Amino acid sequence: MDHGTDRAGQGTVSEPAEPGRVPLAVVVVDRDGLVSHWSRGARRLFGVAKDEAIGRIALDLLPVSGALPDERDTTPYAVGDGLGPDLESSLDGGLSYPAAGRARLTASGDGRVDVLWWAYPLVGPGPERLLVLAADAEGLRAGDGAFERIAPGFALHTDFPGAEDLARRLPEILPSMSVGESARIVAQILELGYPVLEFSQNDRVPVTPDWGVARRAERKARRERAARALAAGEPVPADLRDEGEDLEYAAVRERLEFLNEVSGRIGTSLDLSRTIVEVSRAVVPRFTDVAGTYLREQVVAGEGFEEGVPDTTTMWHRVALEHTDEPGRWDDVVPVGEAMPFPAHTPFFQCMTSGEPVLVPRISEEMGHAVAAQFEKRDIRPLITGRSMLVVPLKARNVVLGFMILLRHPERPVFNDMDRVTGAELAARAGLVLDNARMYTFQENVAETLQDSMLPHIPPRMTGCDIATRYLPGTLLGRVGGDWFDAVKLHGGRTALVVGDVMGHGLNSAAMMGQLRTAVQTMAGLDLPPAQLLRNLDDLAQRLGDSYLATCLYAVYDPIASELHLANAGHIPPVLVRAEDGRSELLDLPTGAPIGVGGVPFEAIRVRVEPGDRLVMCTDGLVEVRGEDIGVGLATLCESAAHPAASMDDACDTIIRALNTCGGRKDDVALLMARLGGIEPDDVAEWRLALDPSEVRRARAAVREQLHDWGLAKLVAPAELMAGELVTNAVRHSHARPVALRLVRGDTLLCEVEDDDHELPTLLSAGPLDEAGRGLRVVSTLSREWGTSRTKSGKTVWFELTLPRR
Repeated sequence: MDHGTDRAGQGTVSEPAEPGRVPLAVVVVDRDGLVSHWSRGARRLFGVAKDEAIGRIALDLLPVSGALPDERDTTPYAVGDGLGPDLESSLDGGLSYPAAGRARLTASGDGRVDVLWWAYPLVGPGPERLLVLAADAEGLRAGDGAFERIAPGFALHTDFPGAEDLARRLPEILPSMSVGESARIVAQILELGYPVLEFSQNDRVPVTPDWGVARRAERKARRERAARALAAGEPVPADLRDEGEDLEYAAVRERLEFLNEVSGRIGTSLDLSRTIVEVSRAVVPRFTDVAGTYLREQVVAGEGFEEGVPDTTTMWHRVALEHTDEPGRWDDVVPVGEAMPFPAHTPFFQCMTSGEPVLVPRISEEMGHAVAAQFEKRDIRPLITGRSMLVVPLKARNVVLGFMILLRHPERPVFNDMDRVTGAELAARAGLVLDNARMYTFQENVAETLQDSMLPHIPPRMTGCDIATRYLPGTLLGRVGGDWFDAVKLHGGRTALVVGDVMGHGLNSAAMMGQLRTAVQTMAGLDLPPAQLLRNLDDLAQRLGDSYLATCLYAVYDPIASELHLANAGHIPPVLVRAEDGRSELLDLPTGAPIGVGGVPFEAIRVRVEPGDRLVMCTDGLVEVRGEDIGVGLATLCESAAHPAASMDDACDTIIRALNTCGGRKDDVALLMARLGGIEPDDVAEWRLALDPSEVRRARAAVREQLHDWGLAKLVAPAELMAGELVTNAVRHSHARPVALRLVRGDTLLCEVEDDDHELPTLLSAGPLDEAGRGLRVVSTLSREWGTSRTKSGKTVWFELTLPRR
């Protein structure tokens, strides 16, 4: 034995003590019971060379039998009851937890070798199953010092195949050793060298060898005395140290089981609110009596924030409070949802800035007063004074997201250093779960904002029709998708209605949807016929890329002609609900190919409608269910669309409820419903004007007289002036056909002037001496809205005026 020599980096102990060393054998047994590692110490102790040992059955090399106690043995080791597993059962695979003991084995000579041994089961995916450490007990008897603890250690240069897997698992094998000590041991195992056994009065190891036999009643009484000392926070008497250490090891195992249990209870959802509640409820009452959780303001809002140390201006939201006190005691004084900063002198500020737990064994009157000073008109001192407090940071990726304030009742044992470590580990796991939930919430908010920005905000009332819409994102594939709907105002009081579905999901589909929707709006504003619009959209998709595929249904509603003009590009057909008898039908449209296929013609049809009819357009996510024929969903759509409803919104909700009954919907849903109200013939007035400048006077008179008949005398002056300007320009630029003037009384007063000139007018900046360019300036200034569009025979220039309130 090399007593008192240099420890060669073996680490420090809790108190200075003279160490000693003896040779240590290291044996690793794989899952088949074969030896996979045989150290030099094993060769020396067991008398078998490494080449002969590797690959052999461990039980054949170590034919052990239990060692009987020897009353004359004065070696000062811990005295146990000898009830633990023997080495033979450990080698035979019957060990599921660390164990140790004393055994005798047959040596290569005539004698028997008396050894101390430690066995550690190796868990994980590696082939190694058991780590066995052994030392010659005779070497310990030769020492001249009294040592109460024995710890296996490793010198440098120990050849260990598969040591990297062991390095990752050693903290699980030696739970009472620190991470630094475990890393030191692993680093030393990796090299080829000579292992040693290190022992000291104050070293701590998870398993202590048992020597001798003691009566169980006596052992139980000693353990109870040691437990009382530990619970009181007092040092364990020297004669009870073994029992105290055993209890500490049991406490370590209990804390590990607690942490594993907590880990299984939190993080069951990525919902931030639910995760917060899970974290708080996981520690009460087993670990603490009160748990208050505080998070950064940005975390609660699901927003990003700059990394860095919080300061006294950082706002913290109290997001959860769990306790075992009587109901209501904390609710008024410390309400959930309150936000506050924390002063620099508080333990809470120390925790959030250092990122380390802060332990206060007992909250004194002075500290209770300092904490209570933060709460205006509320006295929190009776709730906290005299209690033990532990503040643990909730952090992830070295960023403090929040912290937990843990309090124990005065009659309960105070938080100690082991609780500090347990609380820190708990907070680290909870912080990671909270950060995952925060990032998920943040990404959901970004996705929802992106989707909302791409979907139009359609007014509920457009000329001649009422509109209601619904958009439901796919619940399993994210909140961003390629479904869209739109309604575009056209000249002549018409409205373009469109529903589309980009194939695929995610940001790429959403980006394509945004491009196609913008293109549809632009082409609709040019008043392209439905078939031509789809043809142009198909050409655009092919120019954008081969992967651009989408379905699209485009309809133009003319409330004056009571007509729908529709074209379809691979989309599911719309439903028309007749107001006369409540009958619903799928419109039989030429299907066409999806947008992006290319080279396929599109056809359009016209359908007569009556005031009060409803048109329902949707994407296939609403009617298509995996494993069912789409015809079933379409039939349900027709049935639910025909159901009477008090409003358009109620009608949409009825359809959604009828078709969205199965959970786990994977596809987006876009739904657009339009009630086709039409415009009465008495609300439309038309005139044909010859290509003669004198017709301008006639046009003004006709507008003036019609507005008086409609009771719109307040609009006569601006309407007469602007109509005269538009007719003047039309007469001047027309070629052969008469000029058409039309007034439409709907939600607004619409005035349209049509001629056969294809050149669209533009708004000019006219100077004082210019003779032209003022007409459109007047229209732009006085009208509610104005515009121009091409027609088959020329162009139309129009303006609107807001109707006066009745």
